[in-house]
Amino acid sequence: MAKSILVAMTLVMGILLCSVSAMKEDDQEMKKVIHVGGEIHCQDCTKDWNHWTKGSTPIKGAKVSVTCMDERQRVVYYGSDMSDEAGRFNVIFGKYVHGKPVTDRLCKVRLVSSPDQACNVATDFAGGRSGVKLEHPTFVYREITKYTVGPLYYTPPMCEEPNI
Repeated sequence: MAKSILVAMTLVMGILLCSVSAMKEDDQEMKKVIHVGGEIHCQDCTKDWNHWTKGSTPIKGAKVSVTCMDERQRVVYYGSDMSDEAGRFNVIFGKYVHGKPVTDRLCKVRLVSSPDQACNVATDFAGGRSGVKLEHPTFVYREITKYTVGPLYYTPPMCEEPNI
């Protein structure tokens, strides 16, 4: 009986040690990440000037993407996120994807889609339609690099500039 308890305890200790070492490896990998965050808003041109310039409203469920290229213009990373109730998004990815390094300055953040049919035309007011390059990190600590972009804006269809 004592022998079987000893064997069981040895197995449990082995499992715990494996779990702790796996958690340490996961912690190391989590530290080597890039965070890209920001906000997505609706900017309504039909309102008065003060509301148009200062009264934008956050869009819940809007999709934003992050695309990172290498020096030969090949996609190294593509990821996306949906905005929350406050219009905030946060895309997190590793500094190495499939063994290839991700160069921050070759990444762009773009607006993808808006669930709000009344405000679903991507604008370039803050670069959301053509893409915002990651240039200046807002936070760097050890292996974590954080970029904050935006806010990025959608506008109602009636505010869209015609292509002439």
